[in-house]
Amino acid sequence: MDKLTEKTVLVVDDDPGQRGLIEAFLLGQGFRVETAKSGAEAQARLAEGRPGMLISDVRMPGMTGLELLERVTKTHPGLPMLLVTAYPEIRDAVGAMRNGALDYLEKPIDLDELLAMVRRSLAPDSAARDQARDLPPLPPGVVAQSAAMQAVLRECALAAPSEARLLVTGESGAGKEVVADIIHQWSTRAEGPLVKVNCAAIPENLLESELFGHEKGAFTGAHARRLGRFEEADGGTLLLDEIGEMSPALQAKLLRVTQDGTFNRVGSNAEQRVNVRILAATNRDLEREVAEGRFREDLYYRLNVMEIAVPPLRARRADIVPMALRFAEAHSSGKARFSPGALAAMEAHDWPGNVRELRNAMERAALLARGGVILAEHLPARVQQAAAAARPEPAEEAPPTGGQMEDIERAAILRALREHRFNRSETARALGISRRTLTYRLREYRDQGYTVDPE
Repeated sequence: MDKLTEKTVLVVDDDPGQRGLIEAFLLGQGFRVETAKSGAEAQARLAEGRPGMLISDVRMPGMTGLELLERVTKTHPGLPMLLVTAYPEIRDAVGAMRNGALDYLEKPIDLDELLAMVRRSLAPDSAARDQARDLPPLPPGVVAQSAAMQAVLRECALAAPSEARLLVTGESGAGKEVVADIIHQWSTRAEGPLVKVNCAAIPENLLESELFGHEKGAFTGAHARRLGRFEEADGGTLLLDEIGEMSPALQAKLLRVTQDGTFNRVGSNAEQRVNVRILAATNRDLEREVAEGRFREDLYYRLNVMEIAVPPLRARRADIVPMALRFAEAHSSGKARFSPGALAAMEAHDWPGNVRELRNAMERAALLARGGVILAEHLPARVQQAAAAARPEPAEEAPPTGGQMEDIERAAILRALREHRFNRSETARALGISRRTLTYRLREYRDQGYTVDPE
């Protein structure tokens, strides 16, 4: 019995058959595996060391998988955990995921899906998750598994407790607003309001009133006094999104607030004072805007005490699949699943629209899949084209390389399909598998570029 290490998968199951199946399969795929036949034994093993991942059955005598999860999240925060569950327990498992579980698998176990989850959990970016254990809890729904986003979170953790004004930069749709949410939640102002203003969405002639408020009669249509967003954010945080769109005249008034926290409502000479932390966000190069005279240099340096640059999605590809799963499940009745072709397409696409584009693509895919496996054909055409451009020419006649199980299986299925002249019923009968299983496999192979239909 070896000591647990970051490269070890700990499998917990009271059923020796199920436990042995998972152990043998993962060993065959090159992973280090240790086993425990109860939750209590698993806890004892965890006291000796920290594995890279824990896989546990849900229903076990004594300590259940959910109880084990609850204890592990306290003693080993950040440890990826996979729950194996039968259908009636899925709702409990979904609730458990909010308490820290990585994911869950339905019985009977799909070994391909199990392999994908273990590989994802023990990938190089798992090292980034080790560093995440030192960070405060993330808001619900935030995905940050990549090393690039972990670096951003470390910067947020350093800057959040201070009162410093921060400039959050990044491409449109990259998640600047989410970073602002994290900074506010991790700050000493977390109990106060977080008020957001999109400077690009409000007409220039109304933005001053929106920010600073106005008095009754200040302009046509001002029938009553209105408090501005600065006053609403008093004691909390104000996010000025798309700050680069603000006019030079309004930039001058904003500069005053950043200096001493004072301003005047539109139509009033009375000075107002607020205690607000200002966060600004932009997808523009403000240094260039300053050089070209479109943004005040003094305001730029007042806002940019520290810059937090949010990388585009193409620079944090380890986040693409976890985000896609979350978005797809938000628009599905159950657990979202992707074919290998769909996964390859998503990972090959550069996502110029970043997280916003990915969210829209998953909403579309979930609608077309109707609760089934999401295939490459359910993705937008531009995503499918990216995968096609990145895919090498198929060589279906080539022998399997490295003795890999999936290569051998694929070669056998495609050979039987050709021998039976692409008749799927006869092919399935000859292979001893169901027609449904054959159809699912052929969809995967088609997505990978193999010929599965008669020409």
